[in-house]
Amino acid sequence: MIFWLFIYSTGQHLFLPLQPDIGMELDGGKGPGRRLGQINAIGGIAAIVGSAIVFAGFKFFKMNFKFAFMLCAAGFIVAAILFFCMSSKPSKVEWKDKIKLKKEYLPYYWLTVLYGMRKQIFLTFAPWVIVFIFNKKTSVLAFLFTIGRLVGVVYAPWLGRLIDKIGERKILALESLILIPVCLAYGFSKFFFGIKTAFFIVAASFVIDQLLMSVGMARATFLKKIAINPEDVTVTLTVGTSIDHIFSISVALIGGLIWDKLGYEILFLAAGVVALLNFISVLLLIPSIKYQEDLSKD
Repeated sequence: MIFWLFIYSTGQHLFLPLQPDIGMELDGGKGPGRRLGQINAIGGIAAIVGSAIVFAGFKFFKMNFKFAFMLCAAGFIVAAILFFCMSSKPSKVEWKDKIKLKKEYLPYYWLTVLYGMRKQIFLTFAPWVIVFIFNKKTSVLAFLFTIGRLVGVVYAPWLGRLIDKIGERKILALESLILIPVCLAYGFSKFFFGIKTAFFIVAASFVIDQLLMSVGMARATFLKKIAINPEDVTVTLTVGTSIDHIFSISVALIGGLIWDKLGYEILFLAAGVVALLNFISVLLLIPSIKYQEDLSKD
């Protein structure tokens, strides 16, 4: 099982930087954010359908794991065929450039570091708050994930169009400002409200937090705008994925120690500090909308 899980994870991580790159290449001149929003919405619909198939299959139709994984394999085969049918331009990037960090993209690298830290806190520790601090069953967690997915079907395309309209700077800054009270709600709502009210605040924060993950589209479109060469986009997205994972794994380990030794409140207070740092970084590193428009025209 571990061997095949490793292969699956390898393929998944190969696709992570390719998805936004392919999406932006298919924008048709109508805005990369718009296209990425549509792709995210379709992904959300697919996740909802897949979850429904698994739920109904195991509950009502005696589906077993063997059949479920065969169904997944069939889906991957169809996806592979569709990818092979896509036309692509030959890459002009030499091998020596594929793993090279470039100083021109330092703002993107730094924002990716902060995103990796923020992402892992949500993925690893936010569910812990619901399950262990508020003693809720995993079915409640699954319900909140489903709510986030359903809202995301409408929210992601709207967000993509908004990125194209007002620029990455405002979107990423707003994300950071929203994240600060979300982190504080995770860590301290139980101390200021009754247990039921506190849970509803945390549950709402969980859904909001899940929706904010889509703001990653803005980092991809920002990179596309500052790219010196179009060929740099895929390479830099790939490097960004590696940077993201290095820091997210580190945060998972350090965050677990903080939770164990100092309490989950301190962990989410630290997450709020990361959100504040992200806000300051966005204002300092991302140029104004007018500058971005001029840059894209050049």
